[in-house]
Amino acid sequence: MAFPDGFLWGGAISASQAEGGWQEGGRGVENCDLIPAGPDRFAVMSGALQLPLDDTTHYFPARNAIDFYHHYKEDIALFAEMGFKTFRTSLSWSRIFPNGDEAEPNQAGLDFYESMVDEMLAHGIEPLITMTHFDIPQHVVEAYGGWGSDETIELYQRFCKAVFERLGGKVKWWLTFNEINLMCAMVEGMGVRIEREEDRPRFTYEAMHRIAQACAHTIRLCHQMCPDAKIGCMKMSSLVYGYTCAPEDQLEVIKHNHEMDVMIDVQVYGYYPRYFVRRMERDGVDLGITPEVARLLAENTVDFVSFSYYNTQCVSGDPDTTAELTGGNGYAGIRNPHLEVSPWGWAIDPVGFRILLNQLYDRYQKPLFVVENGLGTIDEPDENGYIEDDYRIAYLRDHIEQMRDAIDEDGVEVLGYTVWGCIDVVSGGTGEMKKRYGFIYVDMDDEGNGTKARSKKKSFDWYRKVISSNGADLA
Repeated sequence: MAFPDGFLWGGAISASQAEGGWQEGGRGVENCDLIPAGPDRFAVMSGALQLPLDDTTHYFPARNAIDFYHHYKEDIALFAEMGFKTFRTSLSWSRIFPNGDEAEPNQAGLDFYESMVDEMLAHGIEPLITMTHFDIPQHVVEAYGGWGSDETIELYQRFCKAVFERLGGKVKWWLTFNEINLMCAMVEGMGVRIEREEDRPRFTYEAMHRIAQACAHTIRLCHQMCPDAKIGCMKMSSLVYGYTCAPEDQLEVIKHNHEMDVMIDVQVYGYYPRYFVRRMERDGVDLGITPEVARLLAENTVDFVSFSYYNTQCVSGDPDTTAELTGGNGYAGIRNPHLEVSPWGWAIDPVGFRILLNQLYDRYQKPLFVVENGLGTIDEPDENGYIEDDYRIAYLRDHIEQMRDAIDEDGVEVLGYTVWGCIDVVSGGTGEMKKRYGFIYVDMDDEGNGTKARSKKKSFDWYRKVISSNGADLA
């Protein structure tokens, strides 16, 4: 059975994990350029450790990544060969405003992105552009405290306006912040400096509120400047089950969902939900929301909801549980004994994908867009350099089947599906290259060594068949 007419099949990457060219075309330094691979990675991402720009003891994978900056025409041609209907990528804020606070944008950066968009359109591929995918100019971090400052909202509006002015006539699909709930859980990595632990709730809520305002401003600008376009939000979806049928475990599910949902709730509904207001009251925080800001949030809501989905986990209300933990996208959880896991410990749960699609559609009653789904694992080329990745095909087939059932049987409205890391990229979580997602192999190791030559995996031809049949042929 085929998917609905006009369904947008494609793939997704991000600028910091693919683009490289960090000192070319006038690009400035961004926070991701200072995040190393290796054991110090999470400490830097969370803001607990800061490394200087001239550090020579670490490898910084975002600086060169897979060099999409120089290979974008070749890569987009390969996406077109697979039949992509859409391609999702993000913009580097510091490529357009190198320091983040210039009065005028860097024209070379805008030229690059316009050329990239033109290349997609020439191949019949609809661009799906994420404004920000965890990056921020390092100067904004150092001079303004990142999202710890109201000034950053103004700087971000300047960035968005420049982008919409240049690309608004060509791009019909936009997203605000990537995995905004995960971003807001790590505000120190976005430049917020929390000196005393007792100040953490207030600083975190205030940063979240600034980001929510930035989203509303972006939505308003998009609707004003690009009236034919659609703009959505993007959630890191961490579906959880209660570890047992104990009521306390089911209550823990609700608490987890509140943590995951608040930044999407405010972009869909236009106000902070009651559970979040209660939580701020308990923490003694009053955001002092003015009528003007309340109106900004209320009048500028998203057209659709997009999300990532990779795995599920279990949670327990028992603080003394000794259940085995497992990995996940940004969050660890209890391992589900009914599911297999990837080499990185992520539970493989296609049925959970269908459950999540239903939950999100029931909650928001807005069209959904699956903008990240895929299997990160180790690929071993054979003696001819070919990768027979049947495991990836099986993972994607099972998830696409569940998505089809959610659409056909459950009535969920899904706009499209972009496979994460459609070409191998640097892992956002670990900084590794060996954790591969793509249909296209990139000859590069964890230290950045290799030719960066591109080659097709077995899944390349399989996905081409899926797209050409509009999902009817998954064999």
